Amino acid sequence: MQVIFCGTGWLSIVDFIRDRLPSDISIRTRDLSKPLLEEIRDADVLLPSNARIDAAAVQAPPRLVLIQQPAVGTDGIDIEAARARGVPVCNTPGTNGQSVAEAALLLMLALARRLNEARRAFADEKIGMPIGVELAGKTLGIVGKGRAGTRLACAAEGLGMRVLTAGRSEGRARLLEIAEHADFLSIHCPLTPETAGLIDAAVIKRMKRGSFLINCARGPIVDRSALEAALAAGHLAGAGLDTLWEEPWNAADPLYSRDDVIALPHVAGSTAEAFGRIADIVAENILRVRKGAPLLHQIG
Repeated sequence: MQVIFCGTGWLSIVDFIRDRLPSDISIRTRDLSKPLLEEIRDADVLLPSNARIDAAAVQAPPRLVLIQQPAVGTDGIDIEAARARGVPVCNTPGTNGQSVAEAALLLMLALARRLNEARRAFADEKIGMPIGVELAGKTLGIVGKGRAGTRLACAAEGLGMRVLTAGRSEGRARLLEIAEHADFLSIHCPLTPETAGLIDAAVIKRMKRGSFLINCARGPIVDRSALEAALAAGHLAGAGLDTLWEEPWNAADPLYSRDDVIALPHVAGSTAEAFGRIADIVAENILRVRKGAPLLHQIG
């Protein structure tokens, strides 16, 4: 059985999965210098990651029996094409909620304590600079009520923050309401046609002057032009970004060099513990599909 990891990042997850598979199952990363369709023709199992698995990719491997996403998001997979071919699609929900919550908290703290400025002050040997703010007593708005958002809420409350939440069923009025009160607004909803551009100029305008925006969900959920305008005008005091509009990104992009922006390389869900939980599910489903047993977390 041949398992092929199709993504352009998070390559170390392959080692976690390999350690959980018997030796007669081969797993490899695709050669990024070659076309995807050429690379996956001998696949029995595809692990998409951030690669686009469209209808042509679903049809390309003659022996394909499973598309297993080693993550939660499946927006890059043509699930209808897979269903039409009879190939199941599975993901790994609930595996990185703690990691993402901790990363969001990291970004909140880094912005509140002006980490970029502090690092420059260190280089300039300026003692005791800069001056930031505490999280205690501030209001955190969380968009999304999944595991990451829920765990971030618990952590924030433990630090003395007031937490307001907005779920998908509560509508735009609730989102605007929590934006109006939030000192920090953290995004934890999936990217769907409905959430693309969800955090737009109207939402950001409702946010307090001097508030912060955190995005550990998907880049396109935030309207980039609206974010840039709010930062330039000083309406937002800063933004913490783990997911970006284009990946890979341009590291020389002026947005990412601003003192009031802290950007991470899409690592919020990447910890040894999270990768271990993901690999457990991926390996289990590979073994199950080989035996013809029911699969975990099948969505298509």
